[in-house]
Amino acid sequence: MSSPDHTPPETAPEITQEAVDALVEQAVADLEAAGSLEELKTARLAHLGDRAPLSLANRSIGQLPNEQKKDAGRIVGQAKGRVNKVLAAREEALQAQRAEQILLEETVDVTALPARRSVGSRHPVELVQQRMAEIFTGLGWEIAEGPEVEAEWFNFDALNFDADHPARAEADTFYVDPPERNLVMRTHTSPVQARALIECGAPLYVAVPGKVGRTDEIDATHLPVFHQIEGLAVDKGLTMAHLRGTLDHFAAELFGEGITTRLRPNFFPFTEPSAEMDFLCTVCRGEDTACRTCGGTGWIEWGGCGMVHPNVLRACGVDPEVYTGFAFGMGVERALIFRNGVGDLRDLIEGDVRFNTNFTVEV
Repeated sequence: MSSPDHTPPETAPEITQEAVDALVEQAVADLEAAGSLEELKTARLAHLGDRAPLSLANRSIGQLPNEQKKDAGRIVGQAKGRVNKVLAAREEALQAQRAEQILLEETVDVTALPARRSVGSRHPVELVQQRMAEIFTGLGWEIAEGPEVEAEWFNFDALNFDADHPARAEADTFYVDPPERNLVMRTHTSPVQARALIECGAPLYVAVPGKVGRTDEIDATHLPVFHQIEGLAVDKGLTMAHLRGTLDHFAAELFGEGITTRLRPNFFPFTEPSAEMDFLCTVCRGEDTACRTCGGTGWIEWGGCGMVHPNVLRACGVDPEVYTGFAFGMGVERALIFRNGVGDLRDLIEGDVRFNTNFTVEV
């Protein structure tokens, strides 16, 4: 319905029964023709607003002779009463109509199948890393963090790397421009151990999960950016036996009861003595010489470990004559491979949500 066009006159209309009845008839017609509350409001303003004919007529009564005021007031008052009565009835009808329309539009079919919205999931690497951290907090250790862009001194020098050590080469390490700032993308999480020792001193028990970078080509078993978790314990009287016991507990908690570790002699600049650590094959438990997971050896390589080198303790302000310590580190992605059967590391970085949803529960 188009808005009624009743422009009020510049002067008040004549106050006679016939003239006022005509105004009422027009007002009633427009009000009853209103098809919505918005249209009804427009019609109300046109016939009962301040500039509407009936309103102008009502204001003009005061200018009439005294003997005419009574009849004029009665005519205009009755007219406005009739119009207001029609307005109220029409408003009530339109309110009921709108309420019925709202109920119709907002009706919910409780028997219909609900619309299911796919739920995202946390990344499996994050889940496994958190599980690893929880194992160490359960032992009373603290979780430490540090910068991913690290000073070369913390990444190498504080950890007893020689100036000509191959790990310092650009073929292995990402250097950050400009070169004179001596910054690198940390190649392991061990710099955080040095920072923790310098800040907190000994005794100290910390686990350090985090992201590291090395100049590896992307393939099924290598990524240039991956995750590690390292552990450091420095206290009076710690030995390799404490290291072995910690690793056995860690392996059993992560891979299941009965999984133990073994140590093989090796060399790392920051530990002495040093060892490679393996854990018992989670598939064959060392009983199948044809096992494809462990190659029939019964053991799976996991990471490096050893007793903290005295030079590292000295560099971090700890007296090696008073304190000893052990350290170890392993890749989070490597643990995920053997714990959950991930066959290709590239699946972890391709961003396919269908892959991630396989790990929405405890992994």
